[in-house]
Amino acid sequence: MVKSLLAIVVCFILFSSCATRKGTVLSGPQTKSSPQPKRTGGISLSGQDYINRYKDIAIREMNQYGIPASIKLAQALLESGNGNSYLARNANNHFGIKCAGDWKGQRVIQSDDNPNDCFRVYKDPEDSFEDHSRFLLRKRYEKLFTLDKNDYKGWARGLKQAGYATNPRYPELLIDLIERYELYRYDRTESFREKEKREDKIETIIETKVDLATVDNTAQIKTPVKMTIYEVKASDTLYAISRKYNVTVEQIMELNGLTADSLAIGQLLVITK
Repeated sequence: MVKSLLAIVVCFILFSSCATRKGTVLSGPQTKSSPQPKRTGGISLSGQDYINRYKDIAIREMNQYGIPASIKLAQALLESGNGNSYLARNANNHFGIKCAGDWKGQRVIQSDDNPNDCFRVYKDPEDSFEDHSRFLLRKRYEKLFTLDKNDYKGWARGLKQAGYATNPRYPELLIDLIERYELYRYDRTESFREKEKREDKIETIIETKVDLATVDNTAQIKTPVKMTIYEVKASDTLYAISRKYNVTVEQIMELNGLTADSLAIGQLLVITK
């Protein structure tokens, strides 16, 4: 009887050890130097949810560089589809910044201009917001930083003029979002002396970065925004929207990180990128 029990215990231990080894192989190795990007939840964020979550980061970036918080939030809403795009959810990349330049961090491959475009993976969304600010510190955007940091209309039009987007309605899209959600509430005025000091700081940053001052590698790091965005109306369904733009429901769901076909009025959907 004792021998039988002993045999059962030995078999159980061997089986558990084998299962553990199999599990390790299937899950794949993970290292501290190469962490896996974290997925956010499967619930689709609304515009207001997104704003509430990231407005403090946008305000900090505004105070650091002078980019209106309203502009930063509106751009993020558009480019990440309210934070529901594949890159936002899987790479914490809310502005479509690519791997080019001096990027040495983790990366993810995603179809964009080319089938295997490389995009930056950030450890958290705050790093993405900061990197977007650094992206704008280039010669082609230099004039924008002479604007008041609460001049969201000037910034919206200036971004388009500087080549940030190909969509001719890009300024109107930003301004519409800002005024619909009253994002201008997060912008701050500054005194003449504060503005002068900030402009000097930005000019120094741009001029002293040799790679940015001599070569505008904007196209390598981020192609102009040309995505098609659709705002959900009261009677819309995913199927109706897919027919309107001649794409599949599955494509829309994948681009926006949707796990169900429910939509909210005013929700922004990325249709094509």
